[in-house]
Amino acid sequence: MTGTVLPPDYKPSSKEPYMNERQLEYFRQKLLTWRDELLKDSQDTLQDLKETSLQEADLNDRASSETDQSLELRTRDRMRKLIKKIDAALARIEDGTYGYCEETGEPIGLARLEARPVATLTIEAQERHERKEKTQADDAE
Repeated sequence: MTGTVLPPDYKPSSKEPYMNERQLEYFRQKLLTWRDELLKDSQDTLQDLKETSLQEADLNDRASSETDQSLELRTRDRMRKLIKKIDAALARIEDGTYGYCEETGEPIGLARLEARPVATLTIEAQERHERKEKTQADDAE
């Protein structure tokens, strides 16, 4: 599949077979680019954390610095989780299951994958999943 060369202006179309080699290569490149951007941002965050000193003399400055660091760490954790999802999506491209709902086996759809390339469920399955979670949360209260 990595031998597939895409034209620079290529966008997946519903007029071509779903999840053909070109579409899979398009999403593979999209996911790899996104992953590289997140890794770069993560490195920048690490560098910022190293450069920021908690040796602030003023208590307000120190509190502000600690709040900033806490926010950066939460952001970094979200990035780490997203990178795991990207890696899982890349694995699905390799095993031939990318673009299909984990729950129903139906096509997720190009528009949804374009908006959320790590999607594993169709919109309908995602909505059912969210309703179920909400019902369980309401029952727990």
